Amino acid sequence: MKLVVGLGNPGSQYDGTRHNIGWEVLDHLARRMGWIGNGDDFNRVARTKFSGLAMDGTVELGGQSDKLLLLKPTTYMNNSGQSVQAAMAFYQLSPADLMVVLDDLALPCGKIRLRAGGSNGGHNGLRDIERALGTNQYPRLRIGIDPAPDRVPGRDYVLGRFTEPQRNLIGSAIERSAAAIEMWMKNGIASAMNQFNAEVNVKED
Repeated sequence: MKLVVGLGNPGSQYDGTRHNIGWEVLDHLARRMGWIGNGDDFNRVARTKFSGLAMDGTVELGGQSDKLLLLKPTTYMNNSGQSVQAAMAFYQLSPADLMVVLDDLALPCGKIRLRAGGSNGGHNGLRDIERALGTNQYPRLRIGIDPAPDRVPGRDYVLGRFTEPQRNLIGSAIERSAAAIEMWMKNGIASAMNQFNAEVNVKED
């Protein structure tokens, strides 16, 4: 089984905010796999489990069948590790079976970057997952949301909503993120990194 965790905060006040881009990717994945229809709401259809909203099923990719669990922790960002650790312990997963999807202030809006492990980069969700698992060696997919503008605190910026130009870039990033996750499931993190990190995936002026 593979576990894909989208980081975000519960509550309608956080819908569509930059910090909840991980949740949006899971929404798209569930639709792409036919688990929910276009008009359905992941959060209403999902089960409440592992201190989060969970949806699981079997995925056919390239002739191989894999079990997949999509998980949105509802612990709030700073306690994401509680939810992730509970799911991994239940299914006896290794860190290599985990993919965490999150926002990244250090990347241009719409750019995606996969890593097999490493620093939390100051992201509170990753920091808590690292604490809960006792390792930082697990795959993650970062989605750029642009740095916070001058004189705007980072916390306020990530909890704000995308501008219209940013939202146009984010739609494409969500599509590429879903494709990258599918490649990771099928061929592993190295193959996914080689293809998707090498892409010029944001329009350059």
